[in-house]
Amino acid sequence: MSFPPIHRVVTGHDDKGRAVVSSDGPLATVVELQGIEGVVFHEVWSTAGTPAAIDNGPDPTPGPLMLPPPRNGTRVRFVDIPPDTPELLSRSAADMQAGFQEIGDAGASTAGDAAPHPLMHRTETVDYGIVIEGELTLVLDKGEVALKAGSVVVQRGTNHAWANRSDKPCRMLFVLVDGTYNEGMATTLRERN
Repeated sequence: MSFPPIHRVVTGHDDKGRAVVSSDGPLATVVELQGIEGVVFHEVWSTAGTPAAIDNGPDPTPGPLMLPPPRNGTRVRFVDIPPDTPELLSRSAADMQAGFQEIGDAGASTAGDAAPHPLMHRTETVDYGIVIEGELTLVLDKGEVALKAGSVVVQRGTNHAWANRSDKPCRMLFVLVDGTYNEGMATTLRERN
């Protein structure tokens, strides 16, 4: 089963300041990962700073995939996540780092022998993850939570993975916001590693 393509409408302003449709159609960047088979990234938009520039600039999504948002920016994407397979669950930490390299952030991978799931990773971001269709399990260092359509996860820079233990793919919408660990948390994480 595959999901329908994402339809994106981008607005802007004409030379008289009137609201207009700048683009209406499919996403410019949709990528099925090679290193993590079946995972598809649908890049919707990103901003490069806060406050975000409101202009008629070009589409910021073409180009190489980048997991985190730009510094002080945001990133919006849909991700299609296939069911976990025995092959995925047996992948090495090096394989997973290569998979994360494909999305521009090999250092995000925290896979290892003691990891509860091979896709464990951490980014210095606040992420809003919304299950659109299907079901997933949020896997943390300590604990798991079952998610279904309509579930929302506010992910605050924690080590985590998305496990699809069902027999159908899941589509999630993510809004990633660049963040900074406070000094106490940064110290704790340095000591842990």
